[in-house]
Amino acid sequence: MKIKHIINFVSSILVLTATSLLASQNPPKGTSMGNNIKDISVKDIEGKEIKLSNYKGKVLLIVNVASKCGYTPQYEGLQQMYEKYKGKGFEILAFPCNDFGGQEPGTNEEIKDFCSTNYNVTFKLFDKIKVIGKDKSPLYELLINNTDDRGDVKWNFEKFLIDKEGNIVSRFRSKVKPESEEVTKAIEGLLPQ
Repeated sequence: MKIKHIINFVSSILVLTATSLLASQNPPKGTSMGNNIKDISVKDIEGKEIKLSNYKGKVLLIVNVASKCGYTPQYEGLQQMYEKYKGKGFEILAFPCNDFGGQEPGTNEEIKDFCSTNYNVTFKLFDKIKVIGKDKSPLYELLINNTDDRGDVKWNFEKFLIDKEGNIVSRFRSKVKPESEEVTKAIEGLLPQ
């Protein structure tokens, strides 16, 4: 009888130890260790590997974009924001995505040409990615789990604001225009005055 109690006690200690070790290696989502994009690498629209740590010291707006969406005219607002704030250390990182209604069917070259021709986009465009589903990019896995408004991206042109250290600060759903007061105040709050 005592042996059974000893075995149960030792088993409990082993389970607690294993749980503690796993928790220290995989911090819960939303903790400060899991809220930073700096350790992620992505590919730009030309296929070049880019470490997001390269953007340390910059305020970022990360957006999933599409060329054939009702929100596509937001490219214009994004470009205006970029021109207004780029001299103060602001960057826009645009990730084309075909996850919603097949609204970004083009190749990277076609997407780049569309953005340049129709909206004079000069901010950084990246490789087309998945932002939902089992093949979701690691960047978007991190983004969607580390804001007050958690959960999958619902549509094209969702925006995530990142501070100069790479921490996820805010999330704005698709209907919020990039040049809106809500977004501009959040950006200006992170930039030097």
